[in-house]
Amino acid sequence: MLPVPTHVIAVANQKGGVGKTTTAVNLAACLAASGQRVLLFDLDAQANATSGVGLEKIEGASAYRVLLGEGNLLEKIKPTAFERLEMIPSEMDMCAVDLELASQENYLQRLTQTLQPVLDSGRFDVVLIDCPPSTSLLTLNIFMACDKILVPLQCEYFSLEGVSSLTRMFGQLRDSGQNPRLEIFGIVMTMFDGRTKLSNEVVAEVRNLLGAKVFETVIPRTTRLAEAPSFGQPIIHYDKYSSGAAAYEMLAQEVLARLQT
Repeated sequence: MLPVPTHVIAVANQKGGVGKTTTAVNLAACLAASGQRVLLFDLDAQANATSGVGLEKIEGASAYRVLLGEGNLLEKIKPTAFERLEMIPSEMDMCAVDLELASQENYLQRLTQTLQPVLDSGRFDVVLIDCPPSTSLLTLNIFMACDKILVPLQCEYFSLEGVSSLTRMFGQLRDSGQNPRLEIFGIVMTMFDGRTKLSNEVVAEVRNLLGAKVFETVIPRTTRLAEAPSFGQPIIHYDKYSSGAAAYEMLAQEVLARLQT
């Protein structure tokens, strides 16, 4: 029997403040809680996903040197306090990685090559990558290395502008043959406030434009979700009975259903 391939999913949006890292951390935790072996890979220099699962930002702990050809990415994997969830942390040195990558051979393929030993190990069912909130050389490396993009969209009108530019970029990478397997895996609406007309209108418009690409689950704007990172815990461990925890558990089930089709 052939081994089941590892799914590599990037959580990406070039616009900051849309719930990207919140989604990466909490989706990873919920997938792990549902029985998946998950690697959360923090490639954002802010390292918020790292602290969001309770790990410290330690000099030399990130994938920075491995991307430049030094060492093996498997050596960077750290355990977390949560069963079946492991982590490759980030730190401030990732700020310089774009300049360094530009001078490398096959500079668009560095992450693809670096990630291969992790995929070959068979240790994980899902690798979830938290991307930088920008269109950088590192982001392009991520898009080359993954097969699926999950895009968090804040429930505001300006959020649609970012989707159109991301979609164009994905199309160029796919159609040029650089990464023909790349696809938008799904759009998740975040920071939803059901009391406001705006949130409901934006969700309706996004569903009208993007159809089945939009997950049924919407992520609410809640105080508990905002608090959880300061305690180094995903929401299902910080407050498992909260509306935020319920939403990310539902999103995880939708993600699993799509991965199985």
